Order: sequence, then C-alpha cells, then structure tokens
Amino acid sequence: MMKKIFFLLFISTISFAQNNTEVYLFDLHPINGTWKVGKGKNISNNEGYDSQPSFFNKKSILFSSTRNKQTDIAKYNIENGSITFLNNTPKGSEYSPQRISKSKNVSAVRLDTDGLQRLYGYDLKTDKSYVLIKDLKVAYPMWYDKNTIICAAIFDNSLDLIVHYRKTKRNAMAQKKVGRSLHKIPNSSLVSYISKENKEWEIRSLNTNTGLTKKIINTLGKQEDICWLPDGTILLAVKNVLFKYNPSIDKQWVVFHSFPKENFKNISRIIVNQKGDRLVLVSE
Repeated sequence: MMKKIFFLLFISTISFAQNNTEVYLFDLHPINGTWKVGKGKNISNNEGYDSQPSFFNKKSILFSSTRNKQTDIAKYNIENGSITFLNNTPKGSEYSPQRISKSKNVSAVRLDTDGLQRLYGYDLKTDKSYVLIKDLKVAYPMWYDKNTIICAAIFDNSLDLIVHYRKTKRNAMAQKKVGRSLHKIPNSSLVSYISKENKEWEIRSLNTNTGLTKKIINTLGKQEDICWLPDGTILLAVKNVLFKYNPSIDKQWVVFHSFPKENFKNISRIIVNQKGDRLVLVSE
C-alpha cells in the first residue's frame, strides 16, 4: 500500500507560556540550480508563544501570537514590517491561522476556555466568526481547495488524518496516528503528511481522490516539521539545521542550511511561499 500523545493545542493555554517562540522571515535565492538562505529577521518580536505561520498573500504572513494572556491571529506586512491583529476572542485563543481558499477571509483552530476546540472561519469585513466543521476536533488544518479541507483531528488519544468535503459535510478517514505537518506537493494533486504508525516516522503522500497513500521517505528521528520548495525538494527541521531531500534526484537527507545555535535552538513550523523566494520558520 502505496501526544499516550500530548498535543500542543489540547493541553491548555498554560503550555504555550512555557514555549517562548519567535517567527523568522528569510530570503531564499536560487543560485546555480540550488537554493540559498539569505538575510533574515525576527518578525514577531514578542514575549510568549508566536508560531504556526502561513502566507496570506505575496505581501503578508499570518501567525498565532500571544496577546493579553491569549493567542490571537496576527498579520505581518512584509513591505513595511507592521503587525495587525485580526481578531479579539475574549473566551478563546486561535491557532494555525490560514487564508481560506479562494477567499479573503481566514480560518483558525479556536480553543475556548471551556475546552471546546473547533475550526472556525473569520469574516474580516464583519468581524464575525463561524464554525467550519461542527463534528471534528480539528488540531491542524490545511486548505486543499475551497471545498476540501485536509486536517489532523483528535480521536481519543490519536491524531488522525481526515479529508473533509464541505459541500456534503462528509469526513473521510485517511490514516491514523499522523503528525501536524500538512502540505500540498508542488506540481501534483497530492498532499504530504507525517505518518507515526510505525517506529520510524514517514513522510507520505495522499491522493485525495482515491485515498491511496505512498511512502516518500523516513524522517530523521522523531522530527515532523517539513515544507516543500517549488522544485519538489523537501525541507526538514532538526534542531538548528534544515535538511533537504528531493525524491527525484536524492538518495538520502543532506544539510540544506545550518543556523547559529545560540539563536536557533529548536526550529519548527517551516514554510516557503509559492514563488520560493521567502522562507518562514519558528524557533525557540
């Protein structure tokens, strides 16, 4: 065939206070057929938990940011360096903010103070929010298209991969025991995810039409934060180092870029924009 588990989102907002993380933005340059990491800067610059970035468009980045003892949706303007908060939910915190496919609105996983956890949509014009998937405790979502959401959702003590079809409101189980990193695979109709079913974790692909999955490569140890470059190269974060692997040309993982240990202890949540000229990562 082709966290007991502790999840960051599910414990409580207290756990975020223990992780002082920052969001960094770097330039990427294609040089002689390879990619090089250029200048970078801290774009969150904030005490507490700042994480889970995504590109809203060419000019701005969304991420979760600590504010007034809760976590809200922040929007960073790449051109002028300003940060705007898009919401204020007094009885809840938002995580994994993303642009809703074919829309100017955003979605986020909201964890309310009463323990309710759901994927919400946020109308940026009216400031109103609405539940996107009523019957799933979504932890990590990814918009495949405007009618399809790929997500890692909580079932008992497992994080399972679900394909949600918005028109029919149907949920299809794709695999049990997966990780938080969900991405579209460039130049294909496939999605990548991290399988934790076996002792060695695997990066696998999912065909959303057929439900078939296929192994791409093992991760390095218990590492689960990856992203894809436009040419089909996978980047994998391990401590202060990014490794790379291109399924079409590489046989194993090789070092892509090493960051200074004193500034980057544990890198996570790495993403690259569609053009491939900007890299965003999170580090303690």
